[in-house]
Amino acid sequence: MFHRTFGKNGPAVSEVGIGCWQIGGTEWGDVSDDQALDTLRAAVGAGITFIDTADIYGGGRSERLIGRFVKEQGAREKFFIASKLGRRSDPGWPDNFSPTTIRKHTEDSLQRLGVEALDLTQTHCLPLEKLKHHAVFETLADLQKSGKILRFGASVETIAEARECMDIPGLASLQIIFNIFRQQPITELFPLAVEKGIALIIRLPLASGMLAGKFNPQSAFAATDHRHFNRDGESFNVGETFSGVPWELGLQVVEEFRPLVPAGATMAQWALRWCLDHPAVTVVIPGAKHPEQARQNAASSDLTPLTKAVHQQLQETFERRIRPRIKGKV
Repeated sequence: MFHRTFGKNGPAVSEVGIGCWQIGGTEWGDVSDDQALDTLRAAVGAGITFIDTADIYGGGRSERLIGRFVKEQGAREKFFIASKLGRRSDPGWPDNFSPTTIRKHTEDSLQRLGVEALDLTQTHCLPLEKLKHHAVFETLADLQKSGKILRFGASVETIAEARECMDIPGLASLQIIFNIFRQQPITELFPLAVEKGIALIIRLPLASGMLAGKFNPQSAFAATDHRHFNRDGESFNVGETFSGVPWELGLQVVEEFRPLVPAGATMAQWALRWCLDHPAVTVVIPGAKHPEQARQNAASSDLTPLTKAVHQQLQETFERRIRPRIKGKV
């Protein structure tokens, strides 16, 4: 496992982390406590030190499981623990953004995780108007001064939101969507992040699983899975697209990419390696629901970088076939 420096003066973190929505919530299918803990053990055994979660995942279950795991390991300093706040239903928007609520939600996360301070707190996909006013970040800066959090950042959905955050004093990181289907940040965001020394945390590097190459036209998702959609009618939810790419197009392009995957690697590892080939990236945080998945994700760090020709081919495919058909926020 290779490591990268987190931001300007941060610690070294594993370049592959683990996103813990899957082990905490039901939106990706059920995962038992034992399976979740085994998955975390496998991730750390494979060299992962970066753990990303949020207070809303499973209503706090993800944080509690991570807290149990960290206590079991008995070495808090081994891990970089990042969480997020702003989307809880108690009290809900817009009250979630008041200084009192931000402090309470931070204390709640610390208690569930069983730590004295968070390595990183991130705003969790706040509305653009809240990002523009910066008031939330002033409260986070106060929490940083008090030692409750060591750094703060923002998890965003769009390039415009990311750029809005770039001038926030003290901002350490941005968590963004970036994968082979969503290449816009390469030119629209990466140069500025590097210039300002802002760490980039990459979420959805596998496009909600599409780039793992395991789906087919008959694949189905449980009604509780956030990727579920109804193909028989006009009723669609978020599952109609994967990182904004329509289901049918995603399946077609993945099959076209399959011959590019080198022998001995999975398509998921290959897609993660593509993300890691960009020096602006600090850490990718694919989710995992079982131990072998965590180990396989971690192994992408050791893959040989993709060739320049493959990168060029993927860029051309993105510009010609994918970018014109992306739906939703970008």
